Amino acid sequence: MAVPLPTDRTRWRCTLCGNLTRFDVTRTSKVVEYLHLDLAGEPKVEEREVLSDSVDSVRCRWCNAVDQIELVDRPGADA
Repeated sequence: MAVPLPTDRTRWRCTLCGNLTRFDVTRTSKVVEYLHLDLAGEPKVEEREVLSDSVDSVRCRWCNAVDQIELVDRPGADA
């Protein structure tokens, strides 16, 4: 089940321990990248287009809860 991403008005919160700042995020992305390799063969991404991106799971770093993450309002989001 995909977890909704935070917005400029919301953020993640662990309902088990109250953590607001530390999460391990597992995500699936499909991208098209334009790579430029220098003469030594070192790659550099010069352009990146995200075709799809979804968060598969969010785990709380404090208590390891996976199914306890919710979206809450950010402080001052109404201002």
